[in-house]
Amino acid sequence: MRLPVLVFDIETITDLNAGAHLYQLHDLSQDDLQQALNKLRRQEHGSDFQRIPLHEIVCISGLWFDEKGLRLFSFNREHDSEASMLQKFLSIFEKRHPVLVSWNGSQFDLPVILFRAMYHGLSAPALFDQGEIDSQKRFNNYQNRYHHQHVDLMDVMAMFNGRNFQKLDDIAQLLGFPGKRQGAGYLVPEQVRQQAWTALAQYCEGDVLNTWLIYLRWMLLKGQLLAEDHRQLVDATIQYLATQPQQQEFLAQWQKTAQRTPFTSDFFPVQD
Repeated sequence: MRLPVLVFDIETITDLNAGAHLYQLHDLSQDDLQQALNKLRRQEHGSDFQRIPLHEIVCISGLWFDEKGLRLFSFNREHDSEASMLQKFLSIFEKRHPVLVSWNGSQFDLPVILFRAMYHGLSAPALFDQGEIDSQKRFNNYQNRYHHQHVDLMDVMAMFNGRNFQKLDDIAQLLGFPGKRQGAGYLVPEQVRQQAWTALAQYCEGDVLNTWLIYLRWMLLKGQLLAEDHRQLVDATIQYLATQPQQQEFLAQWQKTAQRTPFTSDFFPVQD
C-alpha cells in the first residue's frame, strides 16, 4: 500500500443564497425558497437532489494514514466557514500528495469541492493540476478516472460500469462493517439547523471509516496487502477507535456486524 492515504467524505446542504441568485427568487423566505428550489429540481431531474454547484459544504471528514499511524479528523461549521474548511482541506495537498480514497468522490465530492473552491476564489493546483504545472501529473492525477492517485471505490468496484454502482451502506454491511447505523444523509440539514455539530461529524466520520475498511478489503483483493498485513491494519483501526470517544457507537456496532460474515467474525474476541 502506497502511503500516505487520505480517505475523505463531505456533507452538504443546499446553498439557498446561490439558489436564489441563480433562479431570481430573492423575495422568498428561507423556507419558501427551499421548497421552491426543491420543486424546480424535481421538475428538472425528478428528485430534490440539487445540482452540484448548489451544494454548500458543512462538514469535511478524513482519515489520514501514514508511517505514524491513523488519525481521524473533521472540519465543520461549528468553528469554520465553508471557505475556511476548504482552505484547511486543500492545504493538505500542498504539503503532501496522498492517495485519495472516496466512495463516489469522482461524481460528487470532488466536483462539489471544485465548484465551492471556485465560488470562494480559492486556488488548489496540487489537487486539480492535470499536468499543466507538474508534467508528471499528466500520467497520474486526482481527476482522471483510470489513474490511481484518487481511488473512487464505488467506481473501481463497479469496474467503471455505472450499471454496477452500489451504495456505501449496502457494501459496508455486506462485508461485515457497521454501515450507516442510525444516521442518514437526509438528517444533515436538520443537524445543521440544530447546530448538532458533534452528531454531524460522527456521521461523516462514520462514512469515512466504512470507506477505509472497504479500501483495506479492496487492497487485500488486489494483492496489494497480504492477509497478515490486512489483519494488522484492521487491528490497528480497532485499537485506534477505542481511543476515540466520538466513535464508540461505531466500534460497538462493528463488533456486532463483524459476526455476520465468516471472514470478519474473529475481528473481535468473543465475549463470555
